[in-house]
Amino acid sequence: MNESDSIERDTNGLITPYGGKLKDLIIYDQRKKDQLLAGITYEHECSERNACDVELLMVGAFSPLEGFMNEEDYISVLKENRNKSGLLFGLPIVLDTNNTEIKNGDKILLSFKGQKLAVLEIESKWEPDKSSEAKFCYGTNSLDHPAVKMIFHERGRFYLGGKIYGLQLPKRDFPCKTPKEVRSDLPPNYDVVAFQCRNPIHRAHYELFTNSLSSENVSKNSIVLVHPTCGPTQQDDIPGKVRYQTYKKLSEEISNKKIYWAFLPYSMHMAGPREALQHMIIRRNYGCTHFIIGRDMAGCKSSSTGEDFYGAYDAQNFAKDCAKELNMKIVPSKNLVYTKEKGYITAEEAAEKNFQIMKLSGTEFRKKLRSGEPIPEWFAFKSVVDVLRKS
Repeated sequence: MNESDSIERDTNGLITPYGGKLKDLIIYDQRKKDQLLAGITYEHECSERNACDVELLMVGAFSPLEGFMNEEDYISVLKENRNKSGLLFGLPIVLDTNNTEIKNGDKILLSFKGQKLAVLEIESKWEPDKSSEAKFCYGTNSLDHPAVKMIFHERGRFYLGGKIYGLQLPKRDFPCKTPKEVRSDLPPNYDVVAFQCRNPIHRAHYELFTNSLSSENVSKNSIVLVHPTCGPTQQDDIPGKVRYQTYKKLSEEISNKKIYWAFLPYSMHMAGPREALQHMIIRRNYGCTHFIIGRDMAGCKSSSTGEDFYGAYDAQNFAKDCAKELNMKIVPSKNLVYTKEKGYITAEEAAEKNFQIMKLSGTEFRKKLRSGEPIPEWFAFKSVVDVLRKS
């Protein structure tokens, strides 16, 4: 029996959502919406990161959560990477504010760029120990880490937890299918291998996720879901709208029935092992049974020293420890290199056969992109390069 057969599936032949049920927190009855809005005490304007979290809560990507975590769950996730009910979570899902007047029991309107997104019923308000949050979640208090800098310099003084009542999804420059919509497209009783990325897809990425379907713990009935994040990431990353345009162009260009595409309005934290767990939970809710994870996933470097915050295999090892409990399988990514003699092969095979490895660093790629110099097609798809140059 293939190892994938042990994955628990629902009556539609898809992996069960985390916690057993996919949450839908959007209120469709207009009268109930009007009643909720009539009880509003304050309005909170969401940041772009907040809006991503609100959307993912509303559509069930963070199932089984029904709102932002309260203080008890927040502390439990920090220290144990589990909520008080014992369910795994990589990072706390909280809303921040500087409003000193908000109190437990209040209903606040969450708005974003003129839209009324949701109503949050306050269950818990507290002043977090951000130093502890940084140390537990990111392994450091250094402001050289982008997420540590974010929680100290961007987030407000207080955190808010409570149930969410969704009104409408944020209007975005790119369409983001809900977990329910993605699941409705997936074939029953197939292994669904998730590929996570936050940057434009290059040739090596394509080789990686197509090769994943022949992994030893993936069945012959398998597809890959290319599911890049299009929310805010690091300051120097390519904007989400431009990243989406590269993915869209590539999805139109590549004709492969085993490749599915969707886009995720998720805000990256670059939290290494903790973020790998968070991504797995989200992808399970989108119907994925397997998750590709490679070297230094969701890792980052110190902005002052250039040193990595996490070990090359920290995220992969942590994800493997969590996989069984999550009812998922890990697909370790191969270290692929491009050779003159045989194209893309593993680094081990290239070394064994003494093939010539072709390299192009990210710095060199960006330099060529800006200067208009030719970029080899073994490194990047021409269509992706064209989109990046136009932007």
